[in-house]
Amino acid sequence: MSLQDLLEVVPSGSDELPLVRSIDFERLPRHVAIIMDGNGRWAKLRHKRRVEGHRAGIASVRDVVETSARLGLKVLTLYAFSVENWKRPKTEVSTLMGLLKHYLRMELNTLLKNNIRFRVIGRPGLPSDVADELERGAERTAGCTGLIFNIALNYSGRAEITDAVRRLVEDVSAGRRSGPVDEDAIGSYLYTAGQPDPDLLIRTSGEMRISNFLLWQIAYSEIWVTDVLWPDFRRRHLLQAIADYQKRERRYGGITPV
Repeated sequence: MSLQDLLEVVPSGSDELPLVRSIDFERLPRHVAIIMDGNGRWAKLRHKRRVEGHRAGIASVRDVVETSARLGLKVLTLYAFSVENWKRPKTEVSTLMGLLKHYLRMELNTLLKNNIRFRVIGRPGLPSDVADELERGAERTAGCTGLIFNIALNYSGRAEITDAVRRLVEDVSAGRRSGPVDEDAIGSYLYTAGQPDPDLLIRTSGEMRISNFLLWQIAYSEIWVTDVLWPDFRRRHLLQAIADYQKRERRYGGITPV
């Protein structure tokens, strides 16, 4: 994927063109993670049911995934459903699960065409029909070598770290693993093991919190917050986030020489 791949979908004369051309394709973030927030508020502003905000958000997922693949990103992780989200009304949860199945059925061929590998990260516990559909999608795209598209479902950052440490301790105790128990060891048991940590974390809807998302992995991520609600988030917003990211100086806790 390259500049040319992206220009193919940007209309001639579009105000996105200068933004596209401002992107340095040699300095792209390897991994972009997004907290998709604002579906309920989007629906409320339009006097619609909350579930209609989730339906509208599917178009944003489609646009962001395609743009990420065309940019040539290595990894995209979307926060779709947290462990805490089970507390929402049953009708809303049921609709969300149905939308997940619908999205994957509708988009699977597009994912394959664009060489996108689909993965689910999070704890088990999804309804069996949803879990089966997601597993089929992961299996069908397992051979793809382009963008890794993680979707976080039944996810909790604290739970991920807890699970990683528990499995590591079990393996060490059983003699299945030797060597030091350090950051690298714990990292190898995370849901995202083998993937680069997010360089850029995006949150929509203007909220200034992490919401228990990728707590280990975002230690040095650059954070970009927008007031745009998720159903309105599109290619131009992702490009703006990346352009702003490229203007920052990443220090990783170091001090810039005077």
